[in-house]
Amino acid sequence: MDVPFWIWAAVLAFIVVMLAVDLFAHRRAHVIGVREAAIWSGVWVAFGVAFGIIVWMNWGAEFGQQYFAGYLIEKSLSVDNVFVWAIIFSYFAVPREFQHRVLFLGVLGALVFRAIFIAAGAVLIQNFSWILYVFAAFLLYTGWRMIRQRNDHLNPEQSIVLRGFRRFVPMTEAYHGQKLLIRRNGVLLATPLLAVLVLIEVTDIVFAVDSIPAIFAVTDEVFLVFTANAFAILGLRAMYFLLADLIHRFIYLKIGLALVLIWVGIKMLLKIDLFYIPTTFSLAVVATIITVSIVASLLATRGQGRKALPQPTDPPFRVATEEENAELEPVWRRRRRHTLTSQRTETANSDEDEDDRESAGRDGGAR
Repeated sequence: MDVPFWIWAAVLAFIVVMLAVDLFAHRRAHVIGVREAAIWSGVWVAFGVAFGIIVWMNWGAEFGQQYFAGYLIEKSLSVDNVFVWAIIFSYFAVPREFQHRVLFLGVLGALVFRAIFIAAGAVLIQNFSWILYVFAAFLLYTGWRMIRQRNDHLNPEQSIVLRGFRRFVPMTEAYHGQKLLIRRNGVLLATPLLAVLVLIEVTDIVFAVDSIPAIFAVTDEVFLVFTANAFAILGLRAMYFLLADLIHRFIYLKIGLALVLIWVGIKMLLKIDLFYIPTTFSLAVVATIITVSIVASLLATRGQGRKALPQPTDPPFRVATEEENAELEPVWRRRRRHTLTSQRTETANSDEDEDDRESAGRDGGAR
């Protein structure tokens, strides 16, 4: 698959522009409702599908199917991210109007980290063919472990990342709007929102360890691996606000995701030495597993409405009062103001010294 540099540049430019549009559209903190989340989800899915059609038309059906298989795998595995985010936000009682900013930065970091993982994976596969056995074994093990631990959930209270962050980073115990850092009494402090962002980034890195080998099982093309990841990740924020209150209904989805990982692991093993499973068949298997797990979940929980996860009775953080926010000092302009004040003081002192010298000269001349 020959992809000119300008196409890479155009795709990256499009991603940056869309991130800027999304940030501008949500520049003010507000609660994102189901309707708004559904519209944005539709927009992101439309972009992902449209790009797949472009790949299909310009590079052929095989590469088009590889892109859609990778996109479907990444989109499906991303649902698990959404559920983990919901647990984190619920435990830390993050106000809903502040959640989009955290997720925007989290997705931005996810794009960077996944690009690094994809590049590393491509280099490993190119130079060490035996690494495919490692990837396949890891996918099989991860799928089996996911089935065994399908009822286990993340416990943020026991997070090593959170404990380490609170130990080494000075932090306030209150949310100050969408600020990640504040300055109080001359001391720079992290807000709980920064701690939540770090925890979300770390969890995404953990999920990327599963999803990157999975997509390499359906395509070896780095361009397709990256774009499928990118377009799947870009819609995660909207997907979260659309599905966060429906976690309790997707009771069989985790089993479906585990079966997807096991399938792509088997596909990778067969691809190494035996035979190549056609992409069309592989795409059909993945789509069937995900569809059956979603439909079965919704049928088993029919009649249940949207329900937010319960928050702890004594959440670890609170929302700062208006008086506390009013007492905050500028975070980044403090040093500049100090410099300007010092310069003004030095200028004033030099002017006074010059006046004193002129005055002394006049007095000496008079004498």
